[in-house]
Order: sequence, then C-alpha cells, then structure tokens
Amino acid sequence: MGVMTAGGPGGASFVGRGPELAEIGRLLGTARVVTVVGVGGVGKTRLALRAAEEAGGSFPGGVRLAELAALEDPALLAHAVGDALPVAGHSARPPLEAVIDRLRGGPALVVLDNCEHLLPGCAPFVDTLVRALPELRVLATGRRPLGLPGERVVELAPLPEPDAVRLFADRAAAVAPGFEGAGPETAEICRRLGGLPLAIEMTAVRLRDLTARQVLRGLDDRLRHGRVPQALFEWSHDLCTPGERLLWRRVSVFSGGVDLEAAEHVCAGDGIAREDVPALVAGLVGASVLRPCEHDGVVRYHLQDTVRAFGRALLAASGEEAALRRRHRDYYRRITSRAWAEPSGVAQRSWTERLRREHADLRTALDWSLREPGGAETALTMIAELLYHWSGHHLPEGAGWFDRGLAAQTDPGEARAHGLWAGAWIALLAGDRATATARLEEAGTIAGRLGLRGIRGHVAFLTGMTAVRGGDLRTGMRWYEEAVRAHRAVGDPVGLALALSRLALAHASLGRAAARDLAEECVALCDLYGEGRHRAYALLALSISAWRRGDTRAAVEHGDESLRHSALLDDRLGLGVNLEARAWFAAGARDHERAARLLGAADAVWAAAGSRMGEFGYLSRFRDACVAAVRTGLGEAAFRATLARGAAMPPGEAVAYALTDRLPAAQAPGKIGPLTRRETEIARLVAEGLSNKDIAGRLVISQRTAEGHIEHILDKLGFSSRVQVAAWVNGRTAV
Repeated sequence: MGVMTAGGPGGASFVGRGPELAEIGRLLGTARVVTVVGVGGVGKTRLALRAAEEAGGSFPGGVRLAELAALEDPALLAHAVGDALPVAGHSARPPLEAVIDRLRGGPALVVLDNCEHLLPGCAPFVDTLVRALPELRVLATGRRPLGLPGERVVELAPLPEPDAVRLFADRAAAVAPGFEGAGPETAEICRRLGGLPLAIEMTAVRLRDLTARQVLRGLDDRLRHGRVPQALFEWSHDLCTPGERLLWRRVSVFSGGVDLEAAEHVCAGDGIAREDVPALVAGLVGASVLRPCEHDGVVRYHLQDTVRAFGRALLAASGEEAALRRRHRDYYRRITSRAWAEPSGVAQRSWTERLRREHADLRTALDWSLREPGGAETALTMIAELLYHWSGHHLPEGAGWFDRGLAAQTDPGEARAHGLWAGAWIALLAGDRATATARLEEAGTIAGRLGLRGIRGHVAFLTGMTAVRGGDLRTGMRWYEEAVRAHRAVGDPVGLALALSRLALAHASLGRAAARDLAEECVALCDLYGEGRHRAYALLALSISAWRRGDTRAAVEHGDESLRHSALLDDRLGLGVNLEARAWFAAGARDHERAARLLGAADAVWAAAGSRMGEFGYLSRFRDACVAAVRTGLGEAAFRATLARGAAMPPGEAVAYALTDRLPAAQAPGKIGPLTRRETEIARLVAEGLSNKDIAGRLVISQRTAEGHIEHILDKLGFSSRVQVAAWVNGRTAV
C-alpha cells in the first residue's frame, strides 16, 4: 500500500504541527530510526503521514506505510511489512529476508504506524532492517520509543490552544455551516479536551445537533467522572442512538476496514435490523466513530485504534463477544468458500483483490477459530480454501497457517486430507520437499481409507510436481497422467484442467505432438466452465509447442492470450514463464535487443518470487540457450545494459511491451487504445467483474446503454466475450 494523504481519513485538512514536521524532516536526514510518541488520540498517525509525504522527494526508493494497528500476532510482523511493499507475493524466502531484498535499490522510507502492542518484536525487526540497509529510514509511531541505539524520538504533545481552536472550528464548520468560529466557549472546550486532536474532532461534530454551550456542559458532566479520551468516548457513546451504540461495539470485532456487506452480515440481528445498518453506519460516520475510505471503487469504514479498543471493551462486557466473533468467523468462512468455488477468470481476479483487502480480518478469523474449542476443522478448511491467496501473495505466512491448522485438526477425515494436500503444495512452493512428501503420504492414506478419489487425484498431481521439482520430469509426467485419470473419473473439471495443463507443458518442452491435444482439451474444458487460471497454462503449452515445431505465428498468438490471462489474474509464476517464452521467441528471430529486455523483465518477476521458473525448472534449458545467443549477439556490455532496462520496467509496462513490437505509444490520459473515454471506463468496470446492471448503476446510465457500449467495445476490439475484454484491459494497465 502507498502512504495515505496527509490530511488523514476523509480528506480532512491538516492543522498545526509545523515545528514537529520540521523536526521530523530534519531528523530523517541524519537518523536511521525516528519514532513519534504520544498518548492515544494525539495525532501521531496523521503527523507521520504528513511528514512522510513532505519527505518523499528525498527517498527515490519510495515511501511505504505499514499499518500495524490491526495486527494481533507479533509473529506476523514481517509479513505485514512485506505486504506494504511494492512487490509482494509468491516468495519462498523467509519473510524478513524478502522484506530486506525488496527494500534494496536506493534510499527508502518505511512508516510503521501503531507499534506499541508489538514492541517486543518490532524493536529487533527494525534493528535488523536498518543494519542490513544503510540507506533505509524508518519512521515509527507508538506510545513508547522502540528503544534502539541511535533512535531519535519526537514527543508529540497535545495541540497548543490556537491550533486546537482552529482545528475545532474547521471540523465544526464542516457539519454546522452556521458555526461562527472561535470564541470563548470554543477555547474552553478545547482546554477541557486537553488539546487532543481525536477528542476535538469527535466533539466538534456534535455541533450538528448541539450548541457550543450544550457541548461544554456535556463535557463538564463527563470529565468529572473520567479522563479524556475515555470520558469523551463514553459521552459520544451516550449521545448515539441505541442502534448506533450497538453497532459501535459490534463493528469493533473487525480488525481491518469493514464494508456495508460485512457489517450487515456480522452486526445485524438481536436489536439491529439488516436494512437499518447503512443508516447506522452513516450515523457513526457523522459522529467520527467510523471513518470512510474509498479504494478501487469500494468504500470501507475504519475505526481508529483507541475507538476500536473502547468498542471491544463494551463488546467484552456485553456478554455477546463469543457470538460476534463466531459470526465474524462464519462470514469469512463463506467468503473463502465462495472464492475457492468460483471458476470464472474475471471473477478470480475480483476475488484475489477482495481477499487482499480482507487480509487482516482473515487473520483474525483464523486465529480465533484455531483458539476456539471445536473450531479447528473450520479453520483448516478456510486455510486450505485460501490456497491461491497464500501461494500468490502470502507464501511464508500461508505455510505458517498450514502448520498451525494441521497441528490443531488431527482427526483423519476429509478436512484434514484437504488441508494436507493443499499444505503440501505450499510446502513445495516454499522449497520444503520433505514436508510436502510426508503430507502427501498421509493425505493419500486418508483418501484411500475413505474412498476420496478426488483427493487422490490432487495427491497424484502434487506427487508429480514433487518429482518434477526434483528434476525427474518423466516420473512427474506419469503422476500427472494418474491425476488426469482420477479427476476425469470423478468429474472434477478444475482438478482435471490443472493436471492437463501441466502435462501438456511437459510434453511441449519435449517437443511431443501430444502437447497440442492435451492443451486443446484443457482450453475447451476451461471455456466450458469459465476457468481462467489453468487456461493460461494450457495456452502457454500451445505456444511453446507451436514454437518447437517452427510455427512462430501460432506461438505468438497463443502466447499473447496466455500472457493476458496471467496478467488478469496477477499470477506471477505464469507471468514470469510467459515473459521468458517471449524472450526465447525473440532470440530465435535474432531480435537480440528485444530478447534481452524480455529476459530482464522476467528476472524482475523471478526476483519478486524468490526463485526462477518454480515448478517449470525443466524449461531452464531454453533460457540458457537464449541467454547464450543474446549475449553473443549483443556483446557483454550491451547485453547487461539491455537486461537492466528490461528489469526496470514495471509489470504492466513489461506486459504491454511483450504484447507489442515496441513500447506502447503515449495515449490521452484515461483512454486505452481505440476506445473512447466512456468505453475505456466501461471496459475497466468489466475487468473488475461488474455485471451490465452493476455498471449501469455505477455510471448512472440505463442498462441498455451499458449493453450498447459493451457491444461497441467488443466490435472495436474484435472480441467475442467479456473475459477477453477484461484480459485486454489488464494487459495494458499495471498488474
């Protein structure tokens, strides 16, 4: 994720803190670790974000924000920071090593927000980072310093009275247009609130319904019995409607942001009607309890950490915490189940993005379920259903969840068998063949005893992958053939497509004619069921097969479609192999400069993945031949320079380059290729997986008008399906 706007949630203006900003800027020029400390609600996060924004020009390596408030397990600290970096994903390396590698390449600034609850793990983590990366700067926030040698601390005091009054007046004017600004009552309110920005903002919104005198009287009553901000939270809570109070405590069960759908499923019932949730959410937004934030067209609502803590205390005292946590877990159980079952290529990309947004709450749901008596089977099922989420974006973390889930769920039933074969896949990707082999043996035993033929098919496939990754391609192919037979027998189209695609690629690498038949069967199967992930690999097999027999035109045509699908699904393994193949094709045509750039682009993908070729190591001989030919054709110096230019291309640009004979020409902002601006907008909504009805609603046009635009898009591009439109769009924008 990038740094949020310095104005903070909701785009509110930034008030005061000039001396503190200057001090942080000065310290970041010399100190490797700067920590902003202060009480809850004093504005540490907002100050750090503004300071990071102002200092951004001094850090060519980028400014990255890792928000840690929602992280409950200190063991996942390196994973959370890795998620905030520009290239996170499928990597077999330990998470700390992966973070260090991703931060190489120039001075960078990492903002670690809300470290206090992770202090024992955060201090050694930061110390390791700055020792390994001399040019790195870390800006942390918390209630206490990290305690590191050389750390510089900026103690953030409450706002001085003039700034506090200005902040109050700014926020009050936004909700009460007739508010006249600063006055003696405003100044007194700010004094009673101790100059705490969070308290000021939560109080100022009350000017919508109360006069300044009424607000002051209410604060007097509350502050006699408690301290800011606890007394303020209690007063704000009392001013809420009964439904808003109930929603406040229930919505605190979420660790990350929450959208309306999640709030309706988890928080409704027992005093809250589902249809009332949107209005109650709006009420809490108006009270500055929830803060809306829009990302990629999705509005999510966030609780500031101290506000969440207050809500969780209410939840614990209410006696309904266990029930709410179970509902929270069950909601995410439905999400993982739907994501696992959805075969459509466009929908797969949509689910990929959604799971990444929901990652903090997936962690919370899994952790609670593993700790709750009787919850281990559900947790392991969820962990297994998140297989592609782990393998594509959170590999080391996923390996840890499988370890926990399999240790907790020991009953030798179908759930454990599923967890074993999925966990074996993750272990293989992480380079742990011994663990993968042991898990596959146990899964095979359970499947044989219970007659689970589908699971036996997955075990056969992964046994084949284990052999292939160990260098024994022919043994692996025999197991792939067994997997094809098993999945065909039980009618599992996804498992069958997976086995067919890998078998086809193996045959293609050997130049065998069987590759074409197997790949064409796989493509037809995927088209029938709308499956996109394995279709890309079958198309890659067709591409390599055509190249091996000298049909360059067919190789490029099939490769184009495969590459677009890999880009659409953000599949970095598929993306890397596709870029490699395009380099081989270019080298065969003696276009050495193009081949070198494509090799460099592939290298960047492999660097992010932590390994080259993954399960397709048997294709490395083609790369070796390509490198030898290109190095000879260009000369060593030109080869290295061109390789570096290719490695510097962002993923989206690399895809566009691979799909054309040159870098794409500059186009009008907001416009793609031959499409008009409106058609471009609609094509992007198609790529998000929206239906015609949803597109019409988003753009406030009739459904028939939306359908007409899509027909024009299909005609202009020469396509016959929405999947092709989505793949085309994502092949031309950042992956």
